Amino acid sequence: MVIRYSPGRKAFLLVNTIFLGAFTILVAIPVVHVLMASFSDPFGLGKHEGLLIWPAGFSLEGYSLVFNSPKIWIGYRNTIFYTVCAVALGTMLTLLGAYSLSRKNLFWGNVMMFMITFTMIFNGGIVPTYLLINALGWIDTPWALIVPSSMSAFNLIIMRTFFQGIPDSLEESAKLDGASKLRILFSIMIPLAKSSIAVISLFYTVFHWNSFFQAMLYIRKKDLFPLQLVLRDMLLQSAGTSALSTADAGGRNQLALELLKYSTIIISIVPMLIAYPFIQRYFVGGVMIGAVKG
Repeated sequence: MVIRYSPGRKAFLLVNTIFLGAFTILVAIPVVHVLMASFSDPFGLGKHEGLLIWPAGFSLEGYSLVFNSPKIWIGYRNTIFYTVCAVALGTMLTLLGAYSLSRKNLFWGNVMMFMITFTMIFNGGIVPTYLLINALGWIDTPWALIVPSSMSAFNLIIMRTFFQGIPDSLEESAKLDGASKLRILFSIMIPLAKSSIAVISLFYTVFHWNSFFQAMLYIRKKDLFPLQLVLRDMLLQSAGTSALSTADAGGRNQLALELLKYSTIIISIVPMLIAYPFIQRYFVGGVMIGAVKG
């Protein structure tokens, strides 16, 4: 079957293709530059000016420095721990909250939903939040990075809208069979919401994996630094020098530090690049289901 498009539709598709193609190139250029720089020779990288589309003298010295740096691997371990715990906690809280708020007979449900939505626009601010974390005794503990940002109001709204779109007859049938609220949630609602759960889990994972600001506020012990905070210190040239023990003295140290930064960036984004293709097939369907129903 041949689909015929009107001239206006053809013009739209052409402009849309050109725009998205140009946007893709703009997004890809920095990634390609960092990737090529990570495989470059330190002196070749120091002499090169402008963007790299090919390594400036192929070398694996940057990755050798990364693999020999205990500080980077401690940050990697901490980031994985913080992300896994925060995503698990956030997803569970989001599911419980969204299911409860999606029930039509919930007392003061609209009031609670308004209060949750209100936090998307206004919040307590940095200083009150810091005072609260300090009062709880969570400074220099993993709790400061896991609990306060464990649940997002935006993700809660997506899941609530999805649960509202599920026919009430499914829940009523389960109640007739003697199922409890938790049984209905875990046996009926969650299996039906796999695509939306995959999407919000991806949102939580990306947020916590890339987060460094909270760690910068609440964490002072370097053995608790996430990878992003280690990378930030390296980019500010205030940390990371311990990884350069294999480099020669003098200017090569600075060149090796630059190379180490690029290699660490690539190492830090690899998990997200690996995970995304497995979740991408749920992405569009999960967001649209939670966005247009209700």
